[in-house]
Amino acid sequence: MKKIGLYFGTFNPIHNGHLALGEYFSTQTDIDAVWFVVSPQNPFKVNDSLLEDHHRLAMVQLAVKAIPFLEVCEVEFTLPKPNYTIDTLMQLKKSYPDIEFVLLMGFDNLVTFHYWKEYEKILNQVELYVYPRKHSQTLPDQFLDHHKIKIIQAPMLDYASETIRKLILQKKPIRHLMPSLSFQYLEEHQLYSS
Repeated sequence: MKKIGLYFGTFNPIHNGHLALGEYFSTQTDIDAVWFVVSPQNPFKVNDSLLEDHHRLAMVQLAVKAIPFLEVCEVEFTLPKPNYTIDTLMQLKKSYPDIEFVLLMGFDNLVTFHYWKEYEKILNQVELYVYPRKHSQTLPDQFLDHHKIKIIQAPMLDYASETIRKLILQKKPIRHLMPSLSFQYLEEHQLYSS
């Protein structure tokens, strides 16, 4: 059975750190490929700085275009908003019964995972592969040594999409932080610059 890692995010915008994580999980773990699940709206995030869906989706598609084990998943664009991980997961399991899904998650998200809609049902359905993130919180007891949660020593992201948006507004260079085709798209459409 094929094992697919689901990497959820708004990717606002996608950057080299996202790709590095995707590549790490699909080459250094038992995951066969990683699907970037582009989210139209994160229930926990304020929507003010969120770029239009089609632009974010296009930049992710361009970023993974030449990497065989990374793909884009548009399932959340077909589901009611706001999107909850459990609903997306159940839809994917229904559409792809022959695939074993794994949820890729930053450690900072695991700390607040018990606030997610039906988090126990998520843990019943899939394993969580957790990558390091800068954080100061401690992990709730119920997630310590949980048999469905694996802490993976993947590379730590040095920067965030928010950093890139700030640099654009400050008219500072970002070319080195993004996949080249995604950067070209961002430049052509003058995204985030106002």
